[in-house]
Amino acid sequence: MNLSKPLIALSVTAALAGCAQTPSQPEHAFTLTVAHINDTHSNFDPVKSSFKANDTLVYNEFGGYPRLKTMANEYKEAAKEKNNSFLFLHGGDAWQGSAYFKLNEGAMNADLLSQMGLDAMALGNHEFDLNNAKLNQFMNDINFPIVAANVDTSKDPDLKDQTNLKPYVVFAFDGNQKTPVADLENLPKDKDLVAVFGIALDDMPNLAPNTGKVQFHNMVESAQATVDMLEAKGIHNIIALTHIGNSVDLDIASKVNGIDLIVGGHSHTLLGDFTNLGHANNGIYAQMVNNPDGESQTCVVQAGQYAQAIGQLKVSFDENGDVAACNGLNTMLSNDEYYHSPMREAGSKFDKDETTKVVNFIDEEENITITDEDVAMRSHIDSKYKPAVDKAYGSVISQVADEINHERRPGDRGTDKHGSDVAPLVAEGQYYWTNSTEVQKVTGMKVDFALIGAGGIRTNMEAGEYREGNVSLELLPFSNFMSVLPVKGADIKALITGAVTATLPEGAHAGKFPYGGHIRYQYTETTTHQKGKLDYVEVMTGTKADPSWTPIVDSKIYNVAINNYNATGNDGWTPLFKAQQKDSGRVDLAYVDGKLTGFKVKNIEEVSGKYKVHYEVSGPNCKAANTRCNTDAQAVIDYVADEQPALAPLSYEVVTFNRAQ
Repeated sequence: MNLSKPLIALSVTAALAGCAQTPSQPEHAFTLTVAHINDTHSNFDPVKSSFKANDTLVYNEFGGYPRLKTMANEYKEAAKEKNNSFLFLHGGDAWQGSAYFKLNEGAMNADLLSQMGLDAMALGNHEFDLNNAKLNQFMNDINFPIVAANVDTSKDPDLKDQTNLKPYVVFAFDGNQKTPVADLENLPKDKDLVAVFGIALDDMPNLAPNTGKVQFHNMVESAQATVDMLEAKGIHNIIALTHIGNSVDLDIASKVNGIDLIVGGHSHTLLGDFTNLGHANNGIYAQMVNNPDGESQTCVVQAGQYAQAIGQLKVSFDENGDVAACNGLNTMLSNDEYYHSPMREAGSKFDKDETTKVVNFIDEEENITITDEDVAMRSHIDSKYKPAVDKAYGSVISQVADEINHERRPGDRGTDKHGSDVAPLVAEGQYYWTNSTEVQKVTGMKVDFALIGAGGIRTNMEAGEYREGNVSLELLPFSNFMSVLPVKGADIKALITGAVTATLPEGAHAGKFPYGGHIRYQYTETTTHQKGKLDYVEVMTGTKADPSWTPIVDSKIYNVAINNYNATGNDGWTPLFKAQQKDSGRVDLAYVDGKLTGFKVKNIEEVSGKYKVHYEVSGPNCKAANTRCNTDAQAVIDYVADEQPALAPLSYEVVTFNRAQ
């Protein structure tokens, strides 16, 4: 289907034209095995982590692309041996998230993902992090399709002729033999047909600022129109490959008839009970959701984040193409070298007997396995890409004794009601930097506190040496610039209330969750997963040695340090956009020719669903060779180097998030 026209109109037309056709789908039961990953975010190397083996805390590594490849190949070979039909799917957001991406952009992802044997990938929001010309090149370079049925690229100069971005793909199966089907008017006979269509976020322009002229249509309407068209053509086994978040997946399943399986991404949800590993119970894997017709059901899965795990399930279809059974699980992919200390010193390495006990424990558990790295891919990464990354990390700025963890929403993945320890450190660093003499000379403002959205922070602070590149290449990779924004206390309260409330639904995308520095608040959930109330917001006054806390005043103007993405109101921080619609005293900060320069904002306007910043004169040109925009990262680097030689969490809690019992 050509994406040069809106999908909804095309789907309805096709559905009407196809109603008289005799379905080609064989009328017998059919079972499909699906392996899936999502939100891998350029984590080509393993992620340092930990788990509990019985009562022993084990420091290990999970995942990485070479391990994913090994396990995916094992799944494929097992399916081949049993002559089972098999698909391998990616739920989107392959881009961003590591130093590799900062240096190689989409090229390294295209290289390694094309070695994975994927059948399709959803279009994630971070695939728009660069520009559409580079996204177009990525799509040209990969050997599998990107699917998104609710997008229209016809007006975008870079993507209008892209043929590898498709609304859906269809496969004909004869046991393990799989053939792509291009012509829906002439479907193959006596084959099991499976369609995979994509759904992208319909509010993408508000979440990803570089969407160009791509249009995004309503998710529910596009999904139903696509399913109706496919079924009218005689295709009844239908998978939605989405990047919209687990809670939205469940909502889509309850509003759309005919989707058999949703393979999701975006909310980084490692579905399943991992309490046996000392991790959290993250909800039901392969949850069945009733469709609005009251007759059919949809199975919903998602596989976590950062290439640490892979999901696999078997979905059985009856003779009508409805789901008869859907079962599987996510599996964490571990290495086989273990330590007692997060520093991973030689002296803390497990001895032979201790290692054997851990290996025996893993052998007894279903949701963790020891997986060797694919040798060829590991060698390819180490020889072609790793030397430049190692060189780019720069100077040591601190030492981290114990890993400092980042979790977007407090209470998730076993965290307490205060959530991330990393986000407050980042915000504190940005508060510190914007109050430096150098910055105050440019802004003319003393900053009262800092705010940051949890999604802007991409990693934990791992134990060991901490380098400049750990901040600029990994922790804060988006190259945002800092802003100092005068805003009323009432707008800050509205921002916190709205952003936290939006994250309450189970499986919700929590990137908008607010943290801060020199500020604290308490929010209490009053109706489980639905609503709550902001109990208080307080600003730190006094001194570092003798702090005091003062309730925020609705009518008072506060100067807030915040990155430009959130300062503009993106990702649901709408009160900040509204506060700047008529006028703004905001100053954006970037280095031009090595000199810190301020750019005064006039106001913000909403244009075609995007927030457009108007400057008094002009804004920073982050593409220019003489301009360096990543002052958000520079702020944290300077703070850590100056104030945190032994990096540790703040002495106070920023967030207290009381969940309903």
